[in-house]
Amino acid sequence: MINQNSGKMLVGAIEGGGTKFNCVTGYGNGDIVAKQAFPTTTPEETLTRAARFFQMDGAASNSIEALGIAQFGPLGLDRTAENYGKLLMTAKPGWSGFDIIGFFSGIFDVPIALQTDVNGAAIGEYFLGAAQGNDNFVYVTVGTGIGGGIFVNGQLLNNNKHPEIGHMLVQHDLQKDDFPGCCPFHGNCLEGLASGPAIRKRWGLAGEELVPNHPAWELEAHYLARLCVNLTCCYAPEKIIFGGGVMQQKQIFPALHKEFLTLMAGYMPALNDKTIGQYIVPSALGGDAATRGGLILAQQSHARRNEISISAGAG
Repeated sequence: MINQNSGKMLVGAIEGGGTKFNCVTGYGNGDIVAKQAFPTTTPEETLTRAARFFQMDGAASNSIEALGIAQFGPLGLDRTAENYGKLLMTAKPGWSGFDIIGFFSGIFDVPIALQTDVNGAAIGEYFLGAAQGNDNFVYVTVGTGIGGGIFVNGQLLNNNKHPEIGHMLVQHDLQKDDFPGCCPFHGNCLEGLASGPAIRKRWGLAGEELVPNHPAWELEAHYLARLCVNLTCCYAPEKIIFGGGVMQQKQIFPALHKEFLTLMAGYMPALNDKTIGQYIVPSALGGDAATRGGLILAQQSHARRNEISISAGAG
């Protein structure tokens, strides 16, 4: 539940994506006051621009009292580990090993919460979006990369580490699709076959440049349906929610639903023609899912620090 007082304290949030950064100020109830977006370049240039937003453009007359960061990964999320707050090995040039927490804690003397961008979006959907009322669900983003945030019994799965479902291996029929994949680590993993860059490299155009009836979208549904079957069999979620730039192509969903049911072959009878539209769904928050989740993370981080301070004073 969101704290009823969370709408009274100005906090900041960042969605740090591989293509662009979205920065907002707002409140812990998810309300946004100001926002700014800009391209992801080098770590120093990008994060300096983000910090400037919170110091000037987005601060209004108040300074932020906490910061929630939903950052592309993989990330070090274990607070006891030496790599906490740092980017791990990533395909984004220049970002591997960069200390995200260290950079912002050197500028802002406020509590800082860090999660992956997809976990941040999953938090936003859980409290404010399509996952409200669902304690077990998967949020998947399909864009520059493919990632997933998984909730089990109302909690993020593996909070100190995080799943990398985009690097799941899926069936690749070279007779149907001779594109070798573009993941620099695995070639034809899911991300290598179905991400935004994979669409561009396979067809020579970005997804937004392709017409709605282009064969790219049937192929996209082909791979994402296999992802959904795997997620369904592994986690038995109440819902699978899709966000990200690629999934703005709404014509993917009917083909995805049909392919998923074909692959399941009636194995789970509760998933059928009548229920599939409520099971595999688009994000209810769109492009604001991760930033609104970041605002909630910031408020929670501030509340935890206050609890620690009170406990220490009581001794």
